[in-house]
Amino acid sequence: MPSQSKKKSATSRPGAAGSKKPAAANRRKAGGSKAASKADAPKKAKVGRAGKTSAPRRAPGRVESLAPSKAALESRKGRQSGESLDVAKAAIDAALDKKALLPVLIDVSAMASYTDFIAIVSGRSDRHVDAIAEGVLAAMKARGRSLLGQEGTGSGRWTLLDFGDVVVHVFYHPVREFYDLESLWVDAPRLPLKIPPESVMAQPDALYGNL
Repeated sequence: MPSQSKKKSATSRPGAAGSKKPAAANRRKAGGSKAASKADAPKKAKVGRAGKTSAPRRAPGRVESLAPSKAALESRKGRQSGESLDVAKAAIDAALDKKALLPVLIDVSAMASYTDFIAIVSGRSDRHVDAIAEGVLAAMKARGRSLLGQEGTGSGRWTLLDFGDVVVHVFYHPVREFYDLESLWVDAPRLPLKIPPESVMAQPDALYGNL
């Protein structure tokens, strides 16, 4: 009988073998809840070297109007008065050499942080859009300007050419009307252009039959 009481008291003492199992289970539960809380926590956004979160490239219908810093505005004014304006006009001229339609040159230097000028032109067909884009690329290369980005290539419906301070959009005209980029920059000034008669469409609705 005395030996039975000793066994009973041994299993009930704190720290005995019988009392360790619940404690270990509690520790596993605690660790599991901590792991779950880490897994459930929202992931941080990717941050680039400049400390800014990554943003998608601009595309038709998604042009953002961002407030530039004072330093950016001051540096941009110098470029606008010289090289960037000349480059923008050269891009328009190259597009017109390929019979582009309805060119528009928009000065967004006071409204956008990523470029100074947006040029928009139209083509009569898929092949015409590609030909205009190739003509603009050749003209910019001759001026020593590097292409920073190109989107929409090969579709024949829209091509974006990014030269930094100048961005050129070449649209198949019905697609241009669908995205209506001009309306996104309705408050930005349009620069006057000399548009030849062949670049003005008398019947733009006729192009919709090719969609």
